[in-house]
Amino acid sequence: MVNNISGADVPQEQKAGWASFIKSLAQMTGDLSSMTAPPFILSPTSLTEFPAYWCEHPDLFASISEGATDKERMERVLKWFIGTLSAQYTTRNEKMGSEKKPLNPVLGELFYGVWPDINGRGETRLIVEQVSHHPPIEHSYIENQKAGVKLQGHSGQKTSFTGTAINVKQSGHAILTVQPKNGQKEEKYLITLPKLRIEGIIWGSPYIELTDTNAIQSSTGYTAQIDYKGKGYFTGKTHSFKAAITAGNKTVQTYEGQWTGKSFIGGSKSHLFLDTTGPKEEVSVKNVEQQTEWESRKLWVNVAKGIRTGNYDEAGKDKTRIENEQRQRRKDEAAGNTTWSHLHFDHVDSDPDYQMLSALLHDKLTPAHEDAYVFKENTRDIVGRQA
Repeated sequence: MVNNISGADVPQEQKAGWASFIKSLAQMTGDLSSMTAPPFILSPTSLTEFPAYWCEHPDLFASISEGATDKERMERVLKWFIGTLSAQYTTRNEKMGSEKKPLNPVLGELFYGVWPDINGRGETRLIVEQVSHHPPIEHSYIENQKAGVKLQGHSGQKTSFTGTAINVKQSGHAILTVQPKNGQKEEKYLITLPKLRIEGIIWGSPYIELTDTNAIQSSTGYTAQIDYKGKGYFTGKTHSFKAAITAGNKTVQTYEGQWTGKSFIGGSKSHLFLDTTGPKEEVSVKNVEQQTEWESRKLWVNVAKGIRTGNYDEAGKDKTRIENEQRQRRKDEAAGNTTWSHLHFDHVDSDPDYQMLSALLHDKLTPAHEDAYVFKENTRDIVGRQA
């Protein structure tokens, strides 16, 4: 297939570069995250901003704690989670015509945002920090104090090329903490991350399909398993999924449909579960002029401007400057025998919440232990790193 590169959707002036990129993919072994992509598939957005996609339906996030029973709250968690997928994995297609490679964040990069209190749902805050560069890992904290719901987690990616598609294995996990409004005991939910397959590479029009399975495990004992398939499976449509909530060995309820569209309780002819085609609420962020130097949009402002305007030479120059500064900072740390200090999160070798919940999950593919990053509560109101 690589020898038949058509690049049908690649701009004419970049076809040679695209062909070279595809051939490089085919020859690459190991992780692809460090590869430099052709300019026309670069996104003007840093990967540090991506955790905002977890909450572009803030009403669903806030309403989890209003469930009257632990079963109803589990269903609300599943609904909120399915509602995050379209924003996370298809937004670039909607806005830019195809999937785009995000900018690789620098170590220590920060992103802050908020969804305001509307109709009494409470304000939802987001804090993201790039906690590792090799491998790239960002950690995020999302909280609605009024609703009694908070989420924190980290993710990294390992990528490989199979000849026609890029496969992405996501590492990490998220822990959702819910204080039910009816006064019942606090609940925790482990969320594992799905695998991705980026199709359409040889045509120059990449798009994402989710593959395999991920799970949500509640401290109450309920488990949700979500199975993903692309076109030709289940409904014969792209972005299809089936999910089941179980208690022990008993299936409580099933759901199916498209995570980019409508899904239904029990089957396609049953009651509507979720419709993700409606408007999303993008996170509110301070203007670039008001941001500190380590915040994503301030850091990458010239690179993003160059990508958006097609001035890839200028974008490339500033991108190189930022990357060279990072390399020098690491050299200085090595020479001074110092290490980088995280602003908002502490690294822990083993996450007790993860251990407890993964033991309940009984998933052979889920490691018994996984490291994590824990939010520093005393940094809640700190914005930006001091120079």
